[in-house]
Amino acid sequence: MTKLSVNINKIATLRNARGGAVPDLIEAARNCERFGAEGITVHPRPDERHIRYNDVKELAKVVSSEFNIEGYPSEDFINLVLANPPAQVTLVPDPPGVLTSNAGWNAIEQLEFLKPIVATFKNAGIRVSVFMDCDKDQIRAIAKSGADRIELYTEAYARNYRSNPEAAVAPYREAAKLAHNLGLGINAGHDLDRENLRYFVREVPHLLEVSIGHALISEALYLGLENTIQGYLREIEMAR
Repeated sequence: MTKLSVNINKIATLRNARGGAVPDLIEAARNCERFGAEGITVHPRPDERHIRYNDVKELAKVVSSEFNIEGYPSEDFINLVLANPPAQVTLVPDPPGVLTSNAGWNAIEQLEFLKPIVATFKNAGIRVSVFMDCDKDQIRAIAKSGADRIELYTEAYARNYRSNPEAAVAPYREAAKLAHNLGLGINAGHDLDRENLRYFVREVPHLLEVSIGHALISEALYLGLENTIQGYLREIEMAR
């Protein structure tokens, strides 16, 4: 049963372009849930160019579905998450200046860095997911971190889907099987959209959650948020 978590970063980007509180991020999150979203994802960055740290604090008070906070585990990020505990934290290895997440963790090299961070969140009762590529050695390494899940970075799948869907999805299918056998849950995200989502959900086993933001929010400009979320949920349902 794959859940849809809606990443609302782009709504915050639009708000920040003019300042003020339009569009209202809190209202948008509530509406996403009302329209069927099973989770809300945010990814605050140090420059607060979209989601601000105060947004996280306010959202933590109102999100009734699974709240997922993504980010690089700096001291400020760790403190923010612990002060506003979500259902899930997703650790992403993006440096401060990067435009968007573009690679998974090198868990082989950074395992000792990640272990105590994972333990800190788990001790606070927060589920921990780690952003990963499909590299099997890296997945074997992250299984030693104590993390609960991995989030497979799906940009390569989305880029290659149109030309060869089977070749595009094959590494993700195998990565998911391995992760599951190692006791890890599987999430996925980045560049998933209504065109490629159904095939991905159908072909990748043990998929617990997809996090979708840019494509979904962009499509909502044309179709409305309710119609768009319902459309994504239908794609997931039709994959079963």
